Amino acid sequence: MVQEYEAGVRLADGETFASHLYWLMDGTVELQDADDHALLTLQAGEFFGLDQGGDLMACAAVALGACRVAQLDHATLNALRQEAPALAYFLPQGNRLPRNALASAGIETDPALNLMTTPVRALIKRAPITLPPQTSIREAAQVMSEKRVSSVLIVEQDHLFGLITDRDLRNRVIAAGMDTGRSIMDIATLAPMTIDVQNPAFDALLLMARHNIHHVPVLDGQRIAGMITATDLTEQHSTSAVYLAGDIYKQGSVEGLQQASTKIKRLQQSLASAQASAYSTGHIITAITDAITSRLLQLGEARFGPAPVDYVWVAAGSQARSEQTAKSDQDNCMVLDDSYDEAQHGAYFKALAQFVCDGLDACGYVYCPGEMMAMTDTWRQPRRRWAEYFARWTGQPDPKSLMLTCVFFDLRAVHGNNQLLDGLRREVLERTRGNSIFLALMVGNALTHQPPLGMFKGISSIRSGEHKGTIDLKHTGVVPIVDLARVYALAGGDDAVNTHDRLLGAAAGGSISEQSARDLRDALEFLAFTRIQHQARQIAAGLAPDNYLNPDDISNFERSQLKDAFTVVQSLQSVLGQRYKM
Repeated sequence: MVQEYEAGVRLADGETFASHLYWLMDGTVELQDADDHALLTLQAGEFFGLDQGGDLMACAAVALGACRVAQLDHATLNALRQEAPALAYFLPQGNRLPRNALASAGIETDPALNLMTTPVRALIKRAPITLPPQTSIREAAQVMSEKRVSSVLIVEQDHLFGLITDRDLRNRVIAAGMDTGRSIMDIATLAPMTIDVQNPAFDALLLMARHNIHHVPVLDGQRIAGMITATDLTEQHSTSAVYLAGDIYKQGSVEGLQQASTKIKRLQQSLASAQASAYSTGHIITAITDAITSRLLQLGEARFGPAPVDYVWVAAGSQARSEQTAKSDQDNCMVLDDSYDEAQHGAYFKALAQFVCDGLDACGYVYCPGEMMAMTDTWRQPRRRWAEYFARWTGQPDPKSLMLTCVFFDLRAVHGNNQLLDGLRREVLERTRGNSIFLALMVGNALTHQPPLGMFKGISSIRSGEHKGTIDLKHTGVVPIVDLARVYALAGGDDAVNTHDRLLGAAAGGSISEQSARDLRDALEFLAFTRIQHQARQIAAGLAPDNYLNPDDISNFERSQLKDAFTVVQSLQSVLGQRYKM
């Protein structure tokens, strides 16, 4: 059915938006969220509906001008696909179907499929249960029993002080033989991590998985709106990552962590089957890596004793960017407090770093081929030495310095004193913003990773060797976009680490147009999604996952999208090369 709409007409919303596929034939349409905020402008030839909003949380469409739109319900779309299979090359694929359609087709739907479109607000089931700080432990236990809740918030004058859970009562009171007449402040988690009602539930999943917590207070601005638990997320069928992280923190040995880590490939398979976005998958898989790393550090400190000075364990590369897949090596370093003394403290941190890196390798995160790991003395240094490193790399860049900047500009604190890293990153950004010579050299270095396009813009596969006939989705697909986004961040002084977030920042700061940033984000999502699906197929076949895709293994439609993605990247590489021409 084809209909014409005038400017301002709301042509789809609610259940209608989610259950129909729309094809914009002429004109422009704006996608909006539940609060009628603009998210994205679509042009003629683009599809929307059938949960096409994805991570954008789109749930309505409004005509911006006179437009013509074709509309198909799900049943009609399926019938067309069966009658004319060739349409599968042009219509949105299975990853765009509603969740219930995937389930009815027998496809496993697990973590993160609907997390980005479910606001935290929707998970709150009751008004918050609060108690003042002077409440006794016994009184709090009685309230929790009467209200049938597993936690209460400690609040006074509308200010959140902390929370207690049934686990606190069990571990800190009963097991420790504590007097139940004492104040709940003696057993509370003070200044707990919180989340805003408007955040997607996906953010809550990551918060719980990364920090091994099962209760998160929800705020509406400064007002306490309620509490969500891991059980609330269970009802969204999206907590495999939360419970896998919980299982990781229960392990008391490297062998136990090694066994737990075998579930990561199954988690990625489940995410791939659920058609979760690459953005979501990267964050979830990385959250599990963070959990394994943190647990190894805890086990290391239990073995070698508490750290003699403050430190922060820092992830680099794809882990820092929250863009990991089941096929990842380890890139990490340690920033030590400036009170560090090699003679007094060197042996301790060397042993701790070796223990953690060996443990990560045992869990499937192979040693970095370039030895860019905290177990290497060079990358386990006090903060002042790291400041010297960055000053040298940015002040007198040579090829090795540029390579090291690429690795160590993508840094994120995983465990320890985060402030040791925060100030260091700010100093680096001050050095790189407006540094045209350094940026020009960074661009030249970035352009060494070119998309696999031939002279006539066709896809060019590897011509010889072990991977002959394939394309490297990582180094010639994802990495060129990562490199572009890194340059934008260095040039604009943006402290974002994730590539998608850097591209948003680049557009906001004027380093790149909104349209170009959107094109790059779409290209990144498609290439990373294709890589994840490729690896999931390999895992299902009992093969070790890699990054090498044979173009013959995908549809004509997907090959066309690959070519479009590579063309976008090549075009924007050319623009950046001209801007920073030496």
